[in-house]
Amino acid sequence: MNVSTLTQNALVNSTHLPPTVPIVPGKVEFEVELPGWLNRYLLSYQENSDAVPDPDISLICRAFMFAYTLHEGQYRKSGEAYIAHPVAVAGLLRDLGGDSAMIAAGFLHDVVEDTEVTPEEIEERFGSEVRQLVEGVTKLSSFNFSSKTERQAENFRRMFLAMAQDIRVIVVKLADRLHNMRTLEYLRPEKQKRIAQETREIFAPLANRLGIGRLKWELEDLSFKYLEPAAYREIQELVAERRIDREERISDVIALIRERVGSLGIKILEIQGRPKHLYGIYKKMDRQQKAFHEIYDIAAVRIITDTKDSCYRALAVVHDLFKPIPGRFKDYIGLPKPNRYQSLHTTVLGTTGRPLEIQIRTLEMHHIAEYGIAAHWKYKEAGGSDFTQLSSDDEKFTWLRQLLEWQNDLKDAQEYVENLKSNLFEDDVYVFTPQGDVISLARGATAVDFAYRIHTEVGNHMKGARINGRWSVLDNQLQNGDIVEIITSKNSHPSLDWLNFVVTPSARNRIRQWYKRSHRDGNMARGRELLEKELGKNGFEALLKSHPMQLVAERFNYQGVDDLLAALGYGEVTLNAVVNRLRDAVKAQQTLSEPPSLPHELTQVQMRATQPEVCSNAPIAGVEGLLHYIAGCCSPIPGEPILGVVTRTKGISIHRQGCPNVEKVEGDRLIPVSWNPVAQQGRCQTYHVNISVEVIDRVGIMRDILAKLSDQNINVTNANVVTNPGKPAVINLGIEIRDRHQLELTFNHIRQMSDVLNLRRVSECSED
Repeated sequence: MNVSTLTQNALVNSTHLPPTVPIVPGKVEFEVELPGWLNRYLLSYQENSDAVPDPDISLICRAFMFAYTLHEGQYRKSGEAYIAHPVAVAGLLRDLGGDSAMIAAGFLHDVVEDTEVTPEEIEERFGSEVRQLVEGVTKLSSFNFSSKTERQAENFRRMFLAMAQDIRVIVVKLADRLHNMRTLEYLRPEKQKRIAQETREIFAPLANRLGIGRLKWELEDLSFKYLEPAAYREIQELVAERRIDREERISDVIALIRERVGSLGIKILEIQGRPKHLYGIYKKMDRQQKAFHEIYDIAAVRIITDTKDSCYRALAVVHDLFKPIPGRFKDYIGLPKPNRYQSLHTTVLGTTGRPLEIQIRTLEMHHIAEYGIAAHWKYKEAGGSDFTQLSSDDEKFTWLRQLLEWQNDLKDAQEYVENLKSNLFEDDVYVFTPQGDVISLARGATAVDFAYRIHTEVGNHMKGARINGRWSVLDNQLQNGDIVEIITSKNSHPSLDWLNFVVTPSARNRIRQWYKRSHRDGNMARGRELLEKELGKNGFEALLKSHPMQLVAERFNYQGVDDLLAALGYGEVTLNAVVNRLRDAVKAQQTLSEPPSLPHELTQVQMRATQPEVCSNAPIAGVEGLLHYIAGCCSPIPGEPILGVVTRTKGISIHRQGCPNVEKVEGDRLIPVSWNPVAQQGRCQTYHVNISVEVIDRVGIMRDILAKLSDQNINVTNANVVTNPGKPAVINLGIEIRDRHQLELTFNHIRQMSDVLNLRRVSECSED
């Protein structure tokens, strides 16, 4: 091993190293061989230590020495010194054209997690910019994307927020992940598969979205190596066997192209053959259900020109020399991909009559294809824009803005993760507005997705669509180059049937939102009915207009009582929660000596809430030694206010307070009772509850609701589904619940599902 050295006087300044680390006189010897660029930086830093050093080189050298000192004595699973990993990550970032802050963050990205250094100390030594990058990468390292759905979704949300704040964070993380994948062989097989799976599903697609092709291809191939090792070795061997024949064919094609473009005066900077990466070949074989010998375009010829005009002139030459295959030409120069990729792709029959893909691009386009968003840093021009922040009008970050919108639109964790994986990482389709603006949508998108992408109101009032000048059915999937015109009408509104074919989460969510808003009057009536049953009819209208009721609405973050009633009817708030807060508001008003104008029934509910003294281990306090049973009409559960009713033949029936059947009973038959918290401790007893879920009718909705219940360890005793074509479906379930807390928690999980329109508990109050 070559030993890199650095004289000690270049590092004497105490701001460069932790003060607790002794400086050995003479020379500093490093355990690992340093790359040439870092050696040059260290020597330059040493030579200029007495003068004013270059600030970028100074930052990078100080970050390296700080990381080297802190990681001293730490070793990787491979046995090499740990500092080799930060050095490799910093080198990848330098190759991508990262600035000094990014390279410094590459050296320091593990120090907060693996040492006792704090983010505050990073900022003190290297500035706020480096701290933000190191802190962002440290947080990403703690995310587990294979965990339970709710945690997985939350980690995705945090990652994309970090990217929106500074896109460089994810580039540093990608460099970190690539070097870890290169050294994955030293980990346990189960850990290899977990990391490789996460890399294939999350980080390789992110590299693709950022346009960093060189990272994406290597991440995919390395993941392929550990996830399908047999297929990887087979394709690797087959590609190697055909290498000589392939190189000869490509060499002949290159010679013909070079000769022809030279005679026409077209400036060609470079023509090269490029083998496709192994995972790309494997995916093509799987997608087309073909054997390896049936895949002809396992290599491509790449032509690099000086100008865009030369690209199209070179394309004409290629199509003149070789027969183009119909339908295999793609103009990504005129219609760039969302990740800024530009190139002309054509497939022709080569000299041997076998298909060959040819790519034509300028040098700048080539840099963007290789480095993506990092091309700005590697090949930046004076006065260039800053790509570290998410610009509201920058088309290059449209996909990231859509992700941030999804975070607000999709509350259900499972739906968020599924949409993320199925839509974010798929190829887009490009269509035009009648004015010629390009709109990118997920593949499989329809005119309805297009309408909602333009504006919510365009989608809500959509009457029909013309595609390429012709009327089209709404569920037709859009194709690249389609010109889409949306016809609107003020009397038109969304149809629930649209949910069966739209693919974008934003369109799906806005259709649901419209449906919920359009049913506001019905939800208000349902909420009013629930509250009236609980409090009684006498004085109910006065109660709704009272000051305590307005306070309750505000405490639930609603502007007015009508909004509260609609939420109660829809199931966003529970009846018990509203009554309890109303009771608290009334008490507060009484304390202020303000006589409330409240109905007699509310006062009665307050009086009935007085609980008896708990003095035994019986499940219900107040009926010790007496025959009693849980009333089937209202099915009370622990945690809910209850009342006892003396029956003529069955003993004492236990009802929820506010049960309509209790209102018919004479006062002398009512006895105060309560759940005994002592008796409930350690008990596994469950209580039957009936619930009704109004949902948007789609395939799999029943399965998804049952999965939510299963996650809460809730047993379903009976289920019934009522459907009506074109209208919501109603799912009636009988479930077994331990107490009110578990029921409320379950309701919250189900309400977060986007297809759930209404959720309520069902009572059968027909008992005398």
